[in-house]
Amino acid sequence: MTISHLLGRLKALQPHPARRDAVSTLAGSDAPSPGHSPNIPEGAARLAEILGAKTRSNRFGEHLALRKWFSEPVASAPDLGVPDGELNFEALRLMAPGAPKGVADPRQWLFLDTETTGLAGGTGTYPFLIGIAWWDAGGLEVEQFFMRDYSEEHSVLVALAERMAERPVLVTFNGKSFDWPLLETRFRMTRCVRAPVPSAHLDFLHPARSLWRLRIGSVRLAELELNVLGWNRGADMASVMIPQIYFDYLRGGAPEPLVPIFHHNQMDLRGLAALATRTLSLLGNAETHGHDGLELFGVSRICERRGDAVRARKLYAQSIARDLPRETDRAAKSSLARIAKREGDLELACGLWESILGNSREGFEAYEQLAIYYEHRAREPQRAAGLARKALLELRNANRLGAIPSSAYRERRLSFERRLARLERKAGRSLLDALESESRTVVGESNDDQANGGKFHGRIG
Repeated sequence: MTISHLLGRLKALQPHPARRDAVSTLAGSDAPSPGHSPNIPEGAARLAEILGAKTRSNRFGEHLALRKWFSEPVASAPDLGVPDGELNFEALRLMAPGAPKGVADPRQWLFLDTETTGLAGGTGTYPFLIGIAWWDAGGLEVEQFFMRDYSEEHSVLVALAERMAERPVLVTFNGKSFDWPLLETRFRMTRCVRAPVPSAHLDFLHPARSLWRLRIGSVRLAELELNVLGWNRGADMASVMIPQIYFDYLRGGAPEPLVPIFHHNQMDLRGLAALATRTLSLLGNAETHGHDGLELFGVSRICERRGDAVRARKLYAQSIARDLPRETDRAAKSSLARIAKREGDLELACGLWESILGNSREGFEAYEQLAIYYEHRAREPQRAAGLARKALLELRNANRLGAIPSSAYRERRLSFERRLARLERKAGRSLLDALESESRTVVGESNDDQANGGKFHGRIG
C-alpha cells in the first residue's frame, strides 16, 4: 500500500472541521448522546435515496438502515430455502456440542455478516456495515445497519443488540474467528453498550472445510455457492477493495461505489442461509443426501470427532464403496481400521491395513499397526519383523525420492528400527526355544529307543 493511501486512511479517521465545530457548539447540557453525528458526509443522503434506506434513531443517535426480503436464499436452489419446522437437533449437535435445545428452532436463528474498515481485525477496525438476516414469511429477511460516520457506531451496535435479543442463536461463516470477536471488541470499547451473549454460535466455515475442501479446494463462500449450491452470484465486489471505498466516502467521495458493498453483504447472507440448510441436511441424512463419496467421507470425519463411532464406521464404509480418490481412500480406510480396532473387529482392521500398505502416511501407520498385531495378538514375531523390514525399505525409498519430510523420516525410521531389533531378539528366542524343544524331544525318543531296545535284546537273550 502506498504512503498516499495510508495518509488518506488516517485523514478519513479525523472528523471534518465543520463536524468538530458543530460538536463544540452543542457541548453542555444540550450535547447529543454518544454516537450522535451532527454533520454526516454529504453523500449519505444520496446513498439513502439510491438504496431506498431509512434513517433510524435510538438513544445513542442515528444510523442508516435498509431492509429487504428475498423469497428464497438462492434463486437457483429453492430446495435450500426456509426450513419446514424444527431443525435436525442431532445434526446441530455435531456442529455445536452442548448447544441448548432451542438451537433447533429456526425462529431463533440470526445470520450475521459484517463489512469492515480492515481485513485483519484489531481495535482500530470498524464494522461500518452490519448485515443480519432471519427466516421469515417463507423467505429470508435481510436488514443492514450502516455507519454514515464513525460517530454512529454506538447507534448501530445498539440496533444489533436489540435484534440479537430477539433471535439469540448466532449463525456465521468464519464469524467465530473474525466478525464476532471484532464486534465484541467494539461493544467493550463503547464502555456503555453491553455486548449481547448468543445462546449458541454456529459457524459453517468449519464443517464446510470437512465436507468440501477435498473436492473444490477453496471454501470461500462464493466458491461454495457455485460448486455446492449451484448458484452463481455473478459480478461481485472484491473484499479487498471494500475498506478503501468506505474511506473515500468519508472523505467526501461519491456514494455510488458503496452500493455494490450492500449487494455483496446481502449475497453473503443469502449464501450463508442456503449453505446452512444444505449442511444440516447432509449432516442429518448423509446416507440419502450425500452427492458423492467425498461428502460422505467429510460427514464421517465430523461424526468421529464428535464421538459418534457407530455412524462414522457406517459412513466410512459407504464412502469407500463410492470410489474415492486414491489419497482420500487411504485416509478413509485408515480411519475405519482405527474404529474397527477399538471395537475389537481385528479381522476387518487387518484387512484394511493390508490394503493400504505403502509409501504414505497411512501406509506407514498400517505397517506399524500390523506389526503390533502380529507381535502381540497373533504371536508371530517373525512375521511382524518382516513387516518392519518392509517398512524400513519403503522409508528409505521415500527419503531418497524426497517424498517424506526429514523429521518424519527420522522419527519413523527410529521407531521401526527399535521395533525390528526387539522383534529379532524375540524371534531369536522363539527359534532357540523351538530348537531346544526339538532337541529334548529327539533325546527323549532316543532314550526310549535305547530302553526299548535293551528290553528287546534282553528278551532275546
